[in-house]
Amino acid sequence: MSQLETIREHFRTLRMPTAVEVVEELLASATNENWSAEKFLGELLEQEMEGRHQRRIERLKDAAHLPVEKTLATFDQEHLPLRLRRLLPQLCTAEFVDRADNLLVFGLPGRGKTHFVAAVGHELVNIGRSVFFTPTYRLVDSLLRAKRDLLLEHELRRLDRFEVLILDDIGYVQQSPEEMEVLFTLLAERYERRSVVITSNLVFSQWDQIFKNPMTTAAAIDRVVHHSIIVEFGKEMSSHRANEAAKRLQETP
Repeated sequence: MSQLETIREHFRTLRMPTAVEVVEELLASATNENWSAEKFLGELLEQEMEGRHQRRIERLKDAAHLPVEKTLATFDQEHLPLRLRRLLPQLCTAEFVDRADNLLVFGLPGRGKTHFVAAVGHELVNIGRSVFFTPTYRLVDSLLRAKRDLLLEHELRRLDRFEVLILDDIGYVQQSPEEMEVLFTLLAERYERRSVVITSNLVFSQWDQIFKNPMTTAAAIDRVVHHSIIVEFGKEMSSHRANEAAKRLQETP
């Protein structure tokens, strides 16, 4: 085995895959350009660290389950009110995540709520924050199955690994007592520790349609509103889906 292969084998043992890939090229550059040992080692470690960062971002992207197409680049910000255009970049810095604040996004269907929160989620992942996106009904179903199998605590711990949990369309849960119980348990578990992002077609005064019991409704609202940022997609914003449908009709021969 050559000395280069021995070095590569050591890097594999140390779990430094980027170093395995670049060491030969860097050695050639060091020889040709007469690098010092410090410069060579610094360049090698810098590339390994960058490789590790990129691999971590890819793992976070895979785990996030964010809608691939709903990114900041594809989000039409021109139709946002000025206050939301100013708020969006602030949300993408993750300051609200560091404070364990919640983000609550209300509005009628088709106003872009899901795209808005998904775009924020993508930006958070890109700076190394752990995010999990899910339709609320799907997560509630998962929690119900976990409870049935006596694994609810295990499932809650798994979700707790994510700094940000995005619950899309909370108003579409089927609203049985069992579903409301596991949903409330999840919100209570994350209270003041981890951020929850919620989109809803229902304003707070209508959340009794979700939680049914007035005391549970009040307690749920209290937990999500305390330390929260509230965003309203108002009537001044037209429906994106309606606009797209109208545009397709105009383009049809």
